[in-house]
Amino acid sequence: MAHPQPTPTLAVFASDKGPGDAERASIMSQAGRLLARRGAKLLVLAEAGDLPVGLITSARAAGGEVTIIADDSVRVPSALSEVPIERIAEPEARLARLASLATLYVGLPGSLGSAANLYRAWVRGGSGPGGKPVVLYNHNNAFEFVRGWSADVLSHGIRRHDRYIQFADSLDDLWNKANWLLNEIRVR
Repeated sequence: MAHPQPTPTLAVFASDKGPGDAERASIMSQAGRLLARRGAKLLVLAEAGDLPVGLITSARAAGGEVTIIADDSVRVPSALSEVPIERIAEPEARLARLASLATLYVGLPGSLGSAANLYRAWVRGGSGPGGKPVVLYNHNNAFEFVRGWSADVLSHGIRRHDRYIQFADSLDDLWNKANWLLNEIRVR
């Protein structure tokens, strides 16, 4: 008899600030819904008033579980008042907390700040040896630079680097790659 798979906890890095807001909002809503329907618990980082409302709302509407790790500046809309929120003043402590809870990191196209936070959380979580891989949704080549760097640098320095970072071309592909990486973690 197969054992039930543990529920994955995905730290999703997304931003609702900057150019392309309407497209990003749509991506966040679709991603939140898809990941929640697949049974993932979501963690989101909220700082300097930046809260991925579309991601949270759609995940919860699909029956998903979301936790917000935030600084004191973030104001949660009343519609999200039931969402658990951990307020941590120190930026490094917020990232360390997020890293300690996450099984895998997901990067959605967004701001440079959200990409930098993803990288810092990955480092706080132990980087590659920490065993927490990353899946990046490469919509409109948002992470093409990272893909090139991964192929040129990581592939030569880290054996099986593909077990640490994957690039998705669609949201369904994002889930498939996240699921594959989660299975790889369980095998290690």
